[in-house]
Amino acid sequence: MDIQSLYGVNPSLLNQMTGASKSSANTTNESEDIFSTFLNSAINNISQTNSYLSDAENEEIKFAMGEAENTHDLTIALQKASASLNYTIAVRDKIIEAYNTIMQMQI
Repeated sequence: MDIQSLYGVNPSLLNQMTGASKSSANTTNESEDIFSTFLNSAINNISQTNSYLSDAENEEIKFAMGEAENTHDLTIALQKASASLNYTIAVRDKIIEAYNTIMQMQI
C-alpha cells in the first residue's frame, strides 16, 4: 500500500503548502485548491469506509446463511472495516480538536 494514497497527500501539494510566498491572488487560489483536495480526500475516505462496512455486513450475511466457503473472507472483511472505521474516527477527532483550538484563539 502506498503511504501517499493512505494520507491523500502528494508531493506537489506539500510543495504548494511549504513553498515560497506568492501573490495574494495565487495564495487564495492555492488555498482553495488545498481545501478542495482535503475535502475530496475526506469524502473518499468516508466512501471507502462505507464500502468496507457494507462488504463486512455482506460477508456476515453469507456466513450466517451458510453460503460462505471459508471464514477467512469474513475475518478479513471485518478487520478492514474495523481499521477503516477507526482511522475515520481518529481523523474526525483531530478535525474537531483543530476546530476547537481555532475557535478558542483570541484575535
